[in-house]
Amino acid sequence: MSYELVVIGASWGGLDALERVLNGLPAGFQTPIAIAQHRSADGGSGGLARLLGVHTELPVVDVEDKQPIEPGRVYLAPPDYHLYVDEDGFSLSVDDAVLYSRPSIDVLFESAADQYRERLIAVVLTGANEDGAHGIAQVKRLGGYAIVQNPVEAERPEMPRAALRAAKPDRVLSLSAIPGALVELCRDADRTAR
Repeated sequence: MSYELVVIGASWGGLDALERVLNGLPAGFQTPIAIAQHRSADGGSGGLARLLGVHTELPVVDVEDKQPIEPGRVYLAPPDYHLYVDEDGFSLSVDDAVLYSRPSIDVLFESAADQYRERLIAVVLTGANEDGAHGIAQVKRLGGYAIVQNPVEAERPEMPRAALRAAKPDRVLSLSAIPGALVELCRDADRTAR
């Protein structure tokens, strides 16, 4: 299977978790990554990208509306915007918050699953609510691959536990094992890009 997009959802404790995941990926990792991290609406753009960029050689950017999806990049849902994946790339929306969150992990996962189906990998990390559970269920329904952080080691286990209740993931992994799993799963895409 050739996976063409990785989507990651994180909330409480997500900064540390995302830093560790990105730090474990090689500079040549080609499969694009889109991230919905719950953050303050007034957090300003660019700050999270700079923080995460210190931990990876991959370029990390806040998404702009109608931005195309390119290999070897990490895309962040900007503060106070939902991030959608559509046939032309990304689009942004200020639709109502989902589970009190904008950006919503469910919105990102569900829209990505609709477009990428079996070519999608979804990862649910630490968080204190149930955002991402509906999204990961949609990913599995449409043939995508699902990874959930082991709730036992998550800073906040509620989000991974909700994901486990909603769908049977392909893997439940410690944070330290997630980068290696992504590299293994995306090896075909990385070979093609060389």
